[in-house]
Amino acid sequence: MNRKSLIAAVLGLALLAAAPLFTSNPYYIHMVGTIMIYAILLFGLDIVVGYTGQVSLGHAGLFGVGSYTAGVFFLKLGAPLWLVIPASIGVTAGFGALLALPALRVTGPYLAMVTLAFGTIIQILINEMTFLTEGPMGIKLTKPSIAGYQLNENGFYWLVFVLMVVSLVVVDRILKSQLGRAFEALRGSPVASDCMGVSVYRYKVYAFVISAGFAGLAGCLYAYSEQYISPNTYNFELTVLFLLAVIMGGRKSRVGALLGAAIIVILPKLLDDLELFRIVASALAVLITVGAIVGLIKKVTSPKAVAIPVLGSIALVVFSFWLQSITDWRLSIFGLMILFVVYYLQDGIVGFVHALFFRKPKAAAGVLEGTGNAGPDAVMVAANGEHSAVGSDLLVAQGVLMQFGGLKAINNVDLRVKRGTIHGLIGPNGSGKSTMMNVLTGIYVPTAGSIEFAGRAVVGRTSADIALSGIARTFQNVQLFGEMTALQNVQVGLHHTFRSNIADVALHTGRYRREEKAAHARGMGLLHFVGLGALATEEARNLPYGKQRLLEIARALALDPQLLLLDEPAAGLTAPDIKELVAIVRKIRDHGITVILIEHHMDVVMGMCDAVSVLDFGQKIAEGKPADVQADEKVITAYLGGTAA
Repeated sequence: MNRKSLIAAVLGLALLAAAPLFTSNPYYIHMVGTIMIYAILLFGLDIVVGYTGQVSLGHAGLFGVGSYTAGVFFLKLGAPLWLVIPASIGVTAGFGALLALPALRVTGPYLAMVTLAFGTIIQILINEMTFLTEGPMGIKLTKPSIAGYQLNENGFYWLVFVLMVVSLVVVDRILKSQLGRAFEALRGSPVASDCMGVSVYRYKVYAFVISAGFAGLAGCLYAYSEQYISPNTYNFELTVLFLLAVIMGGRKSRVGALLGAAIIVILPKLLDDLELFRIVASALAVLITVGAIVGLIKKVTSPKAVAIPVLGSIALVVFSFWLQSITDWRLSIFGLMILFVVYYLQDGIVGFVHALFFRKPKAAAGVLEGTGNAGPDAVMVAANGEHSAVGSDLLVAQGVLMQFGGLKAINNVDLRVKRGTIHGLIGPNGSGKSTMMNVLTGIYVPTAGSIEFAGRAVVGRTSADIALSGIARTFQNVQLFGEMTALQNVQVGLHHTFRSNIADVALHTGRYRREEKAAHARGMGLLHFVGLGALATEEARNLPYGKQRLLEIARALALDPQLLLLDEPAAGLTAPDIKELVAIVRKIRDHGITVILIEHHMDVVMGMCDAVSVLDFGQKIAEGKPADVQADEKVITAYLGGTAA
């Protein structure tokens, strides 16, 4: 966060803290307090929705668990606030884990259905477990006491404010740490995450449990705020509102969470008053029109893109002055406004404003081509002494069979790769090269055969485990984390270097700060090694294709691998890019890292490789030195469809 943003955030929070001083109306104080309570939940929900890319419809149920934990502890035990709050967080996080462990093995609509079912079950349990929850009668609470002082409406408001600020700081620290990078990587490319040593399933569960903890805190505060809780409060409509709040405010934004909470609390109430609705509609039309004009001037949008939003907002103003009563139209108008935001502002209101006024212009083409300076080679000195044992067997695959139904993508292939060499793996399209890569990295489990890496079996282990044991890879189709910067992509590969836990991250302990500093320095060193040091802060999706290929290599090297698998790294590159790539791969080999290279550019293969294996229709048809393989009649037949001259 830059200095201006920090000042704006502090001023905004100061005004929010002072809100009770500007009004004596308890209704408004209670409403703003509810917004802050919802914001705490949305901070957590955004971890799941905005960062990991999962759709959860169970957060109303988790919210209810937090509320009823507070209610039960208050009613049955008379527990003080200092005990109720951690109990609500812990119990709800436990329920989150029970939901996440089975639910996160499915994705997409199936996950939404499972979490929706969970929310429904929680509501039924709350209603039926009368011995604990008082059932339909609900539970009454009083405002909590702190050090013997009974909090009034203003005192409770400030308690909520303090806990919201603490939640905001903790969430912000989590999402800017190695945990946040891991969560965001899951959304960008689950396959690449696993191959960087970040277990997709494990970190989805972590994200969900952390999110559930914040839902529990919000539920606890909500119970004290309303002073009465009942099963009907935590229904499907509420969980949809939470999800819409994240979308409308803007994902991956704490300001967006606050704005989304304000929208779902205030807007329905504003639509109860016709005169107020007219004022809001008019202000909205002015804002959208001005925003469209600014966007057109800055050339970040087109007349076609802004036509419907501008005309729609003007039509809403005309409609508001035509109405004589808003009662029958309130829900319809609310629904249309939500659809408008979701359809036309897919990055939410905060994302739209950021793109319009704060997004930096694209870097010049000359800058995006990188500096070509590989930086200090010292960054590549491996921590693992085994890299230096050149000449011995590093990878041994025997009788590998990969069968999909009746198709044998790999048929009884043997492969022996020596340490400190560049081993080419070539063959026509469809010969099984990438399938072999996927088998070696655990994406596919072979139907038969054995694979040993550094004397340890590979078959049956997860991709994350294999990656952490010393095998790194790039992909045939680039698998970068597009919304993350080049440096953050490399830092995901450095995830294994962190030993700090969530408490270290939240408290910014010395251990976490040292590890983060070291990861930043190592990440920058690797970017310089591949010539991307000047592009460290550029989002990966904005890099030219050739630079994306190099970034994948830098990210793979962050694992400090013994074996690096490069899957067609020169595909789609220009001649200068290929020349740069060849120099980098040779330097990697010179630093003791063994390379398996899949490549269709025969001049690259023949000029770099120490040994070459050739596949055709899933079978190995030749192996040996590049010159010998190039002259092999079977290889010529496979590539050219004819015989040797």
